[in-house]
Formats: sequence, C-alpha cells, structure tokens
Amino acid sequence: MSVSYNFSETETQVNVKAMVRDFADKHIRPNIMEWDEAQIFPVELFKQLGDLGLMGVLVPEEYGGSGLGYQEYVDVIVEVSRVCGSIGLSLAAHNSLCTGHILAFGNEEQKQKWLPKLATAEWIGAWGLTEANTGSDALRMMTTAVEDGDDYIINGSKNWITHGKSGDIAVVMVRTGEQGSSKGISAIVVERGTPGFSAGKKENKLGMRASETTEMIFDNCRVPKANLLGNVGEGFKQAMKVLDGGRISIAALGLGIAKGAFDAAVSYSKQRQQFGQPISSFQAISFKLADMATEIEAAELLIRQAADLKNRHLPMTKESAMAKYFSSEVAVKVSTEAVQIFGGYGYTKDFPVEKFYRDSKLCTIGEGTSEIQKIVIAREILS
Repeated sequence: MSVSYNFSETETQVNVKAMVRDFADKHIRPNIMEWDEAQIFPVELFKQLGDLGLMGVLVPEEYGGSGLGYQEYVDVIVEVSRVCGSIGLSLAAHNSLCTGHILAFGNEEQKQKWLPKLATAEWIGAWGLTEANTGSDALRMMTTAVEDGDDYIINGSKNWITHGKSGDIAVVMVRTGEQGSSKGISAIVVERGTPGFSAGKKENKLGMRASETTEMIFDNCRVPKANLLGNVGEGFKQAMKVLDGGRISIAALGLGIAKGAFDAAVSYSKQRQQFGQPISSFQAISFKLADMATEIEAAELLIRQAADLKNRHLPMTKESAMAKYFSSEVAVKVSTEAVQIFGGYGYTKDFPVEKFYRDSKLCTIGEGTSEIQKIVIAREILS
C-alpha cells in the first residue's frame, strides 16, 4: 500500500514555532548552563510552559489541552531542544509518555480526573517501565501488583525514570500475571503522596542533566483498582503503542539537538579566521557542514512522515522506529562534528556545542536503543 505525505507547513505550525522559539530564547537559553552544572530540574519553567499550552500539546481542549496534532508537537520539541536538550526531554516525557498513555487508554472518568492537571502543568507526569535488570527485556519486570479487595498492593522499583522524584503522578507498568508473558503486565496510575510510593537514587548523568532521572520505589503501595488503565494484562501492549508515539518525541528531540549544534557550527565557521579567511571557506569544513545539513534534512523528513501517519491514525511502527533510529544517530554525528569545527573551544563549556555533544547520546539509548529500533524495523519489513 502506498501512502502519500503532505509536509507543507500550516499557519498554526508557523505561529507555534515562533512562540516556542521566542520563549526558549528568553526563558531557557540564559539558564541552561546553570541548570546543567547544578543538575537543577526547573519546575517553575514547566509551569510557564503549561501556561502556554505546551504541557498538553496533544490533549483535546475539552481536557484543558491545546488540541494540536503531531506535526505541531514535533515543532515544539524541536524548537525547545535546539536550545536545551534537557528541557526538550522532560517536555517530551511529560507529553508523550505519562499524559499520552492516559489520553490513549484512560476511561472518561480517568481522563477528566488527571488530564486537566497534566495539560496545564499543575501536575508533572512520570512514566515507569524500565527496571534495574530489565531494560530492553521489559517482560521480565519484577515490580508486582497484587489484588487486595478494591486495591492493588504494588512492590518493586523502577529505574531511569524522568521526573521520578518531582513528578506528581506516574503511569507504572506492573506485573499482574506470569513473568515473561506479554499478558502479565498491567498499567496503573499512582499519585505522589500515596503511602509506600517514594523516590530513590537520582542519577548523575553525562548529559540531559537538567532533566531529572531517578528511581521510583514501591513498598506495599496501596492503589485503588480504579487507577488501572484499560484491562488487566493490557499494560505491555499499551506501553508498546505509547512508545510508537514516544519514538517520534525522541526523534524530534534528536533533531532539535542536531539543529542547535549545526546552527552554532555554521555561525562559528563564518566568524573564526585562520590563514586570513573564515574557516567556512575551507573545503574540509564546508564539506562537514554539507554532510550535517543533508542528514538533518533526511531526519526531518522521516520524522514528518511518522507524524503524518500518527495524525491519520495509520500504522507507523516502522516509520517511527526509523525516525527515532536515524535522527538520534544524526544528533550524535552532527554534535560531534560541531565540536570538531569549534576545535579546542568546542571542548570547553564557554561554547554551546559541548553540551549538545553530551546531551545527544541519550537519544540513542532512551525509549529504546538504536539496536532495539533495528530489531523493530527488521521485524516490520520482514513480517
């Protein structure tokens, strides 16, 4: 089946991009190194993003969101991430994982209860799938939820969780059935303040340091059965569908980082003089820039294709995996070359490319490694 794609930019997209770019320049750019060095998760900034409707980009207006589509969502993540990958990552995790899971699989009562708080950033959202010994092998998770009357009792822990400490609400995948079975996993919402729900170790990371990453610990945590999303045993299937959209998020994150590094490299190459001329005039540099620009364009086309399919509710597992895989690898390549173009200055914190370089690597790991994306792509093309 052939599918046509429309990549023309709408007036809404133009306006959204302009708004986000202006906000990022005024409120994010001046603080990025302070937040990075001190590992500050700037909660108040996300409240401001909520005021702009950017914490509920995909949430319908009836639940307090902006009611926009995936093309606009890509624009939001890209424009934020070309300034700061950390803020882009947290914005993506809140929108596509926690909020997106409830939007896709919550019943009407659950949507009415939680989405307005998430869409306005009254509450920050987290999403828990990964555990210490089950990264890509999620079916082996050890966190359990055992029925007890009208409640579930949850025990276990989740690792590498964005907003695992500061989040007000988390969608958590738990084992309710046989270990290793795709029908043995369920998704349950846990609100902060629930007895037995606490934060553990905060990770000290190479990059994305202003995006909080911590453990979530559950010790006889009692949660109402009313917090179950969908039916018992549907959690793994739900999580895989959520990750299809999440891959577009991380692809957009990588694209934004690549664009930010590229912009800095182009600007510097025109200003930096060697042998009486700007270094951009040397073929060694100009060819680097040509390669960087070409790969960025290709990554964006893959992302726009996946977003278009997502908007039209068409299958896009292969396309989102391709976009995530290619864009994340491009982010690493482009930021690496940007550091090279800056030379010794690129290795210092006085210039922006060293942060793009550090932040980029997470894109090849989070929400499914590049290797997992290849498995998904191969499975789709061979099925």
